[in-house]
Amino acid sequence: MKPEELSSVYFLGIGGIGMSALARYFMHLGAAVTGYDKTPTVLTQQLAGEGMKIHFDENPDLIPKNTELVIYTPAIPRENKEFRFIIRKKIRMMKRSEVLGMISSNYFTIAVAGTHGKTTTSTLIAHILKSAGIPHIAFLGGISKNYGTNFLIETPGSTPAVCVVEADEFDRSFLQLSPDITIITSADPDHLDIYHTHKEMLASFTEFTGKIRKGGSLILKAGVRVKPLRSPDYNVFSYCLDKKKPSKSTNSKDFLATGIVIRNGVYHYDFCSPNDVWMNLVLGLPGLFNLENAVAATSAAFLMGLSRTQIAKALKSYQGVVRRFDFQIKKRGFVFIDDYAHHPEELRACIEAVKEMYPGRKITGVFQPHLYSRTRDLADEFAESLDLLDEVVLLDIYPAREKPIEGVSSGLILQKLQSGKKQVIEKAKLVKYLKRQKPSLLLTLGAGDIDQLVKPIRRAFDK
Repeated sequence: MKPEELSSVYFLGIGGIGMSALARYFMHLGAAVTGYDKTPTVLTQQLAGEGMKIHFDENPDLIPKNTELVIYTPAIPRENKEFRFIIRKKIRMMKRSEVLGMISSNYFTIAVAGTHGKTTTSTLIAHILKSAGIPHIAFLGGISKNYGTNFLIETPGSTPAVCVVEADEFDRSFLQLSPDITIITSADPDHLDIYHTHKEMLASFTEFTGKIRKGGSLILKAGVRVKPLRSPDYNVFSYCLDKKKPSKSTNSKDFLATGIVIRNGVYHYDFCSPNDVWMNLVLGLPGLFNLENAVAATSAAFLMGLSRTQIAKALKSYQGVVRRFDFQIKKRGFVFIDDYAHHPEELRACIEAVKEMYPGRKITGVFQPHLYSRTRDLADEFAESLDLLDEVVLLDIYPAREKPIEGVSSGLILQKLQSGKKQVIEKAKLVKYLKRQKPSLLLTLGAGDIDQLVKPIRRAFDK
């Protein structure tokens, strides 16, 4: 059955960032969309405001009788009452990744993969396409600040449309995709509860490159340990930053940002492609990691034939993604930045970007670890990244889909920290603690429900 032929779709885990984008897609098609999630959030409130019916208790009676398709996330536990009911009643079920693969197969697809960097990169690609007026559809892993949503669509009409998707490595979901252009931003150890070893995870990324359509392109960040297929029937490019390389065209298959300078907090740089140089591009987002993401996005747009003028305009107007280096308060005596970072390399990149912007300032970071398994597997790496802070405040682990693992808590990271100022604090006590401490530069970091503390912190300090 084609997506546009469905009249009633049910979502198990509708509040997830990837699931909600799909829910918005089916609403756009005119289907009745209903769903379950564990807890209400700002996002579920928005979905309800758009006409979706959502409930938060496991109640099979609330699943519409006329449901034609159930879309579920692997994060839903198999003992969930609704999941068991759907299996028992033999209602058609598909994983989110399967549905995304089915939809994207009808389009020229740009897929962005990586353990970090994929949300900013894919959202920027979608922004470039929208700014250039190119018909497209985009399923994003974050809320675009430019458009206030994680789902974008420009009515394609009779023109072939482009589909932009995040290629999620969790549960090997990205193997459902068949992209024309693939970007891999990173492949650091993660999801070892699924892959067991980093080597196995890297092998899965290589398998993903085999999904690229014949004649397509792989854009791989230089230094990432993913190996393309030995005799690929796709083109292979690399991208990186090079502060020393002169701005001149090369015959290599590289995309580079060169001549990088910061003026008034804004990056100015030249973009080198295999056969051209675009001088003086401007990116307003802070952090060299965001500049790398911009090079990746620009490379994809370049391969699609977009002009320098089209891309430069979009780069300059791109506002970023909610909870990605997201300034909440920016005044002389106090700066507050919220970030989704939940992997050691993401933490490192965020903290180093802050240090670059505010040299010499004391930085207080509040981090909520995400998943017991990730905390167990990467405790040493978390401690090493968090030691870049002057003060570390840890919240309890956000479990998400997992049950507790014996001996694994935020204290595991705490005991490995070298920082002299460190502690674990209850979430309910955080705001009062911060008010007493009066930090001058505050970061909140994590992918769990730490975002629910952003507004209370802002209210406490924005006076």
